[in-house]
Amino acid sequence: MKSPNAFIYKAEDVVRVIAYIPPGHHHTRVLIEFRDGGKIVLQQTVVDGIIRAYANVALHPQRKAVELVMRNLSKREKKEGFSKHQLLETAKSEEDILREVAEIYSE
Repeated sequence: MKSPNAFIYKAEDVVRVIAYIPPGHHHTRVLIEFRDGGKIVLQQTVVDGIIRAYANVALHPQRKAVELVMRNLSKREKKEGFSKHQLLETAKSEEDILREVAEIYSE
């Protein structure tokens, strides 16, 4: 049974995707519009994390899951030009991640 808080979007649910840099800003945003009229805007830090997580699983010959969590980095930890809010990989095992996802959404 699907979790009432989990939104599963299929390719046919997406009307369009726009990547853009708002006037007066330096970082990219991604706007996703859905057939049901819903819209979401993802900031660059979120998209960067999604890309890293996706690549770590999709392009790896054996890896099945990765979890990233938001961390608020200190000035000492933060790289110049990067957000202090970063999605960083946890040490959670693939088995634990997959078990958690199965509880949220079962196919």
